[in-house]
Parts: sequence; structure tokens; C-alpha cells
Amino acid sequence: MTYTTSAHAVRGGLLAAAALLTLSAVPAHATARDHPAGDWLHLTLSTGDTQSGATHGTLLLCDPPRGHARATEACDQLTTANGDIDRIPLRDGYCAMVYAPVTARARGQWDGRPVDYRRTFSNRCELGARTGAVFALDEAPASA
Repeated sequence: MTYTTSAHAVRGGLLAAAALLTLSAVPAHATARDHPAGDWLHLTLSTGDTQSGATHGTLLLCDPPRGHARATEACDQLTTANGDIDRIPLRDGYCAMVYAPVTARARGQWDGRPVDYRRTFSNRCELGARTGAVFALDEAPASA
């Protein structure tokens, strides 16, 4: 009986040690991959009233602009707003009063500061009017 208990204790100790080694190895790799140098934002859009709606996203990198259909325009707008999405100038125009909610989320880093933005808009038109090109994940660049 003592042998079985000791074997379980040793096996449990080995599993705990293996878990600690695995966990301590992951953050160094994840940090290098998940936190690029320079200004970057991980952008996501969720449609519908709940989190069960469709969600898609992308990683916007701004040095040089890439990872986003309108990366150059989005990075320019963020630079003008000093990385504060709420400071992007409101675009003039009219949006239909249709309730089709979309939640925008941005997490990342701008000018060395953390960014954590989340806001639900009543529809995509309002989203575009208030956030410019930043959350235009499905749109091609506007032609000149």
C-alpha cells in the first residue's frame, strides 16, 4: 500500500514539474511572437447582440503598414489621433437607423503605451463614421 501511494506521489510530482517546465518555456516564445516591435493593434469585429455572433480580426502593423486591407489609411488616422481610436475625427455622412450591432475591439501597443479599446456600435455605418479605416477589415482601399 505504501508503495502505491509513493508511486502516485512521485508521478504527481513529475507531472507538476513537467507542467512548470512547459509553462515557463511558453511565455518567452509567446512574448516574442504576440508583441511585435513598433505600433500594432490586434483588431476584432463581432456581429450581433451577443458574443456568439460571427467574429473575425486581423493584426494591424504600422511600421511599415501591413496586415489590414486599408493599413496605410488606418495607420495614418491612428498616428493623427496619437493611437486613441476615440480621437479619430468623425466622418460626415448619414447612416440608416438600422439596428445591426457590431462590437469593435482593439488590443495592442501604440507609442509604447498599451491600447485596450472596446465599443459596440448600432451598425457598421456608425462604426465606420466613428473609427475611420481602423475597423474596415473587409474593405479594399478607396480608389483615388
